[in-house]
Amino acid sequence: MSAARPDLVVGDDGIARCAWGAGDAEYSRYHDEEWGTPMRDPVRLFEKLCLEGFQAGLSWITILRRRPVFREVFHGFDPVRVAEMDEHDVERLLGDARIIRHRGKIEATIQNARATLALDTPIDELLWSFAPPTRDAPFASFAEVPATTPESTAMSKELRRLGFRFVGPTTMYALMQAAGMVDDHLAGCFRSPHQASEPAS
Repeated sequence: MSAARPDLVVGDDGIARCAWGAGDAEYSRYHDEEWGTPMRDPVRLFEKLCLEGFQAGLSWITILRRRPVFREVFHGFDPVRVAEMDEHDVERLLGDARIIRHRGKIEATIQNARATLALDTPIDELLWSFAPPTRDAPFASFAEVPATTPESTAMSKELRRLGFRFVGPTTMYALMQAAGMVDDHLAGCFRSPHQASEPAS
């Protein structure tokens, strides 16, 4: 029987990280600088919502490595410009091997931009309205981290009602983690809010 994958990994820099954030330089940077950091910029939140939709069924590193190209082809995720994209743009992107060529996800990004522009409440306020209270203590292992929560389910339901697509409860919980609405850095990770941000001894 193979050994269980560790929940924390101490890198060559002596810093303990959630295991998923170790071993790959781009993943480590994302783990250290972005994931779990509160984000309120509406354009970046719209981007995260769309990219989490693209990630469905894939590993996040697949999306992360392509993020610069996604930003290029979707006009920096400016909802106004994305909402103006049409079927010609969809066909063009379906031929672009640099991104994830999935018609439904490409069309959902355009539809989500239009839904964002139609909101009565700014998207940052809407998404953050579903953020749960701060957890008293961090999770000790990946096994404790949920795939969905009542809050992500409620967010998903409301976004679907408002015309958004590829916003299922699991995808929305991933959004909440990425945008810092919840902080799922494990106990012992240097990014955990309950851990002193110092290298492990």
